[in-house]
Amino acid sequence: MSNTSLLSLFFFLCLCISPSLSDLCNPNDKKVLLKFKKSLNNPYVLASWNPKTDCCDWYCVTCDLTTNRINSLTIFAGDLPGQIPPEVGDLPYLETLMFHKLPSLTGPVQPAIAKLKNLKTLRISWTNISGPVPDFISQLTNLTFLELSFNNLSGTIPGSLSKLQKLGALHLDRNKLTGSIPESFGTFTGSIPDLYLSHNQLSGKIPASLGSMDFNTIDLSRNKLEGDASFLFGLNKTTQRIDVSRNLLEFNLSKVEFPQSLTNLDLNHNKIFGSIPAQITSLENLGFLNVSYNRLCGPIPVGGKLQSFGYTEYFHNRCLCGAPLESCK
Repeated sequence: MSNTSLLSLFFFLCLCISPSLSDLCNPNDKKVLLKFKKSLNNPYVLASWNPKTDCCDWYCVTCDLTTNRINSLTIFAGDLPGQIPPEVGDLPYLETLMFHKLPSLTGPVQPAIAKLKNLKTLRISWTNISGPVPDFISQLTNLTFLELSFNNLSGTIPGSLSKLQKLGALHLDRNKLTGSIPESFGTFTGSIPDLYLSHNQLSGKIPASLGSMDFNTIDLSRNKLEGDASFLFGLNKTTQRIDVSRNLLEFNLSKVEFPQSLTNLDLNHNKIFGSIPAQITSLENLGFLNVSYNRLCGPIPVGGKLQSFGYTEYFHNRCLCGAPLESCK
């Protein structure tokens, strides 16, 4: 046999007994994903996870082009019955982990997620996971985005989440969370996250410590919060959106000074009293306002954007008057 024929045979045998030369996926990561799939009884949404193909090409999976390690696992909009498998914690290079719109996903937030020290984005939303918001999330110190909204989570909010110094957004809305807002949420250092805690069963007073935070967005709506919220405002802040609607809040709006940056303000369905400050007419970027169903009195200030809002944004107050409501007597 000629040397050329021997060389051809050698390469043929190599192709038969070796993984594909184009297979970029790290073999350990591939094994982990296949175990992950098996733990979920091989759901259809993971049908592309074929052991004979490169896992970097699998649906829901992204690999880093430099290291070839899996850095993103995003599973969404499918039937994924069962609990999050513990194997997810064996993907050490993960930076993004998402389970979204998976109504068959149940059980707690998987404790093995605590091992993912490189994680930057954690999103588990629109599922049926339950149990508490786990304290171990505070160990994921590289997190910049945390969303656990539209689930069945219960219990209190762990104050340790304020230790996440890189966090840019915290979504815990639309769950069954109870208790008070942690006092420590007024001690975020580094990045101050957008704070979404709406549609829960939170109660008690809003911690005054939150007044020292310059949130871009704060949404505490549809809870059972009571007392003062005036400290969330301030001329020197750069806050754009404040929503504390549908609570039991009771404070004097007359004394509030609004951030010039404010674009959205929703105070409806509370016990807020006093009058609407004239300073609100100077808010050039105000695009949404609702102060209905409160105990406000006096004339609606004329100017700015105030007359562009409809009747329903002002009605059901004690004695508020002026356009777009009835004229003051």
